[in-house]
Amino acid sequence: MPESHPFDKSILDKLEALQAKYAAMGQDLNSYLDGLLHADFLTYWDYINLDTLLSLQHPITPFPDEEIFIIYHQITELYFKLSLHEFQQLQQADAMDSSVMLKRVNRINRYFEALTHSFEIMVDGMDKDQFLKFRMSLLPASGFQSAQYRMIEIHATSFDRLLKEEFRAAHADHTPGDLMGLFDKIYWKAGAVELSSGDKTLTLKQFEQKYDDILMELAENCFGANLRSFWKNLAPGQQTDELRNALRWLDVNVNINWPLSHYKSAVRYLQKNPEDIAATGGTNWQKYLPPRFQKRIFYPELWNETEQAEWGKGWVEKEVFGVK
Repeated sequence: MPESHPFDKSILDKLEALQAKYAAMGQDLNSYLDGLLHADFLTYWDYINLDTLLSLQHPITPFPDEEIFIIYHQITELYFKLSLHEFQQLQQADAMDSSVMLKRVNRINRYFEALTHSFEIMVDGMDKDQFLKFRMSLLPASGFQSAQYRMIEIHATSFDRLLKEEFRAAHADHTPGDLMGLFDKIYWKAGAVELSSGDKTLTLKQFEQKYDDILMELAENCFGANLRSFWKNLAPGQQTDELRNALRWLDVNVNINWPLSHYKSAVRYLQKNPEDIAATGGTNWQKYLPPRFQKRIFYPELWNETEQAEWGKGWVEKEVFGVK
């Protein structure tokens, strides 16, 4: 007689619960147990699709540092996806209060802090001569075409705050019906026009063709359900200092630290006079990237007039010009 191994009562209880669960669906528990018995143990590399992940880099030039460029941008998009996951969790929350918001905003801040701190890879982690050669093979592709970053902006604030600065005040009280007309006034469309002619670049035309409808639908879905609206709709007692500071830091992370990390990289590799940029049909990133020109501020009610007037100034002085 084989030795008997009686099951622990907790295991029998779980088996009974599983049997009840599958019986309610008209399913046979034995079949599912057979599947569990014959299934292989899960591995790390299968669970995260490691082989697929490591096969997604396809340089189009012979310069080794192009692979660094590709991998870093892929990492960036994954962090953007993590951020969007948090925004979506906020939209789906059963009830909104300061603790729910603070948890998600803190997570998004950590993602952007990781991105900003790692951007030295793009500033000093590539050979300049290699970069200046392989980048010409990438045109008209550009990080400007990151739709996930635009989605983060739409989730983060009311649509009027994403317009070019001269249109924001007039449309602070916009309605859902205004969104379609406001879409052409959004700030990023001015960032991809030729400096000499004002015509849309191919970079912008490609982006609009692929993503305009998607972003317009998102803007409609986020009207009244964006992070700024959630903050404004909290009861005064729920608008805590801790949450206020987290939102201010999100503003700094997304609208100062992240674009100015790119600005520092552009200065390192691409610095040109505006006349030279116009002559080559390029865009004036020197006016597009610095926060002091665009003054993109998600939560103006959380900043005083002096802070808004000097938006991003301290970062430029310290990081670009070395002022202590």
